Amino acid sequence: MTATGEPKQLPHLVFGGELTRLDGTEFRDLSKLDIVGVYPNYASAHAAWKGKAQQTVDNAHMRYFIVHLHRLLDPDAA
Repeated sequence: MTATGEPKQLPHLVFGGELTRLDGTEFRDLSKLDIVGVYPNYASAHAAWKGKAQQTVDNAHMRYFIVHLHRLLDPDAA
């Protein structure tokens, strides 16, 4: 909780794209990344990730990721 009683912000980024290899994380074309959005907590980010991942299940090279932005913004708090 913050000083105002609000839940602490824990922003998460959901994005994805087509990978060059199934066993890597290099994207085929960075200009075609799908930026799904930034979400206030892991639960909502996971729901968005799951929805996008299910939409692209037929393309084995398409992958979506969740980035814990709050860990990048405040690494000492992690």
